[in-house]
Amino acid sequence: MSLLAISFDWNLFLDRIFHPDGVFLRAVALTVEIAVVAQIIGVLIGLVTALARLSSIAPLRALAIGYALLIRGTPVLVQVFFLYYGANLFLGIDLFPKSLDVALFSVNGAVVAGIAALAINEGAYMSEIIRSGIQSIPVGQIEASKSLGMSPALTMRRVVLPQAARVIVPPLGNQFNGMLKTTSLLFFIGVYEMFADAQVHYATTFKAAEYFGAVAVWYLLLTGVWSVMQYLIERRLSVSVRDQGMRRPWLRPMWLTNIFSERDAR
Repeated sequence: MSLLAISFDWNLFLDRIFHPDGVFLRAVALTVEIAVVAQIIGVLIGLVTALARLSSIAPLRALAIGYALLIRGTPVLVQVFFLYYGANLFLGIDLFPKSLDVALFSVNGAVVAGIAALAINEGAYMSEIIRSGIQSIPVGQIEASKSLGMSPALTMRRVVLPQAARVIVPPLGNQFNGMLKTTSLLFFIGVYEMFADAQVHYATTFKAAEYFGAVAVWYLLLTGVWSVMQYLIERRLSVSVRDQGMRRPWLRPMWLTNIFSERDAR
């Protein structure tokens, strides 16, 4: 029997999984909140960057390409440190003080910095995912919408993005799965999330296997729950717009019917 098996405290391990204290549950909640907010902001940044990449304006394309290359080519931890400490070191400006007062709430500056860093990092990856989704839409549909007098913005909102969502959602879900785990890096700037709670308890008890093993189970639980949700979302989107219209023709706009009719005629 190995030394690890002899010294492993199963009661502590199981207690951390099935009977977590309030401090740990708040750390779990903070982990999820950071991941959700950072992912939403990252998607918005990715959408803007993807549209800039597809723009006919050369400076916008250059900025979008440079942003993606810079962020995708450097480690997330370096970006977190640079955003939290770099502004003060290089510019003399403290962008993220210890506490930020927002309306009636006081938010930890490290949490805000962590969300900003993760969102900026995520935006670079989402820009490529969204760009691929947009480019997967046949050009004929865009031309047909233009012939009906739809503006580029309306075409993007009503024709391109709803169909591109079926291409974008699966990798987006995988990105959020990674985001849940990447939040552990914020421990290094003082954010008390799940990994930080395990690290603090390990530092006082030296029971690494029990605390880090339990937190690994919790990460697995969170990612497992999201995987189920992702499957349901993908299943919902797996039915094409055309199939929806065939089953419920009263829901399909006349201009979309014309598009499919013209395509079938060709």
